[in-house]
Amino acid sequence: MPKSVQGFQDQHPKIWEAFAELGKRCHETGPLDEKTRRLVKLGMAIAFRHEGAVHSATRNALKSGATLEELHHVAILAITTVGWPAAFAAMTWMNDGPGLPKSGQGTSSR
Repeated sequence: MPKSVQGFQDQHPKIWEAFAELGKRCHETGPLDEKTRRLVKLGMAIAFRHEGAVHSATRNALKSGATLEELHHVAILAITTVGWPAAFAAMTWMNDGPGLPKSGQGTSSR
């Protein structure tokens, strides 16, 4: 967890708990399985160009069983929706956050 987020959590535990509960309930509502939900969240993070959210969504998707190839497919799908720059930035961010696989590890070139 980024230091800034940890600091907020420490300073405002009730707000953080409410936020965490909202996230939990949003994930529990509906028919999507865990991996699919995590891939959708990654797509949203890419679309909004939120680097930290891409890092987090990538870690969470990997934990849910997604492969690097699936993650990169999400970024490729973003090309026609949000454009090349956002998609390529996301591909870079997927490999440069703490605890994430480094560039070239497990990627596919088709």
